[in-house]
Amino acid sequence: MSPAQNPSPETADQAGPRPVRLTAAAALAALEGLALVVGGVWMLALGLTGEPDDRQQAVTGGVTLIVLALLPLLAARGLLARRSWSRGPAIITQIMALPVAYNLLQADSMSIPAGIALAVVAVAALVLLINAETTRALGIRGPGNAEK
Repeated sequence: MSPAQNPSPETADQAGPRPVRLTAAAALAALEGLALVVGGVWMLALGLTGEPDDRQQAVTGGVTLIVLALLPLLAARGLLARRSWSRGPAIITQIMALPVAYNLLQADSMSIPAGIALAVVAVAALVLLINAETTRALGIRGPGNAEK
């Protein structure tokens, strides 16, 4: 059979418009990735130009944040392109964000609003990513729904 007669799961559901929930999930993942890049560049700049307590730790932290930003950014790109593999990294990113949000909420400082914002974004993205419409748009089949 030709690919037109037997479409693959990744192209089968891509004929219609992209669901709004999928676009929103991709936007939230991209927002988190961009926030990590900004935070990493800020830490790196302070480490190189400012007077941090430990310059090596500031530079390492900045580079680490920039590298960690790749996961949500790649996931967002995959979600926009309707790649089924992208849901896993996007969900992992949200699960990793929840303990960070919790730690920010435990601080007695200006980081509490950041913790609230991160928790809201992570929970909203998780809800969007496990939604049935998003799952169908990505061509993900659940147990018992596999092709025979």
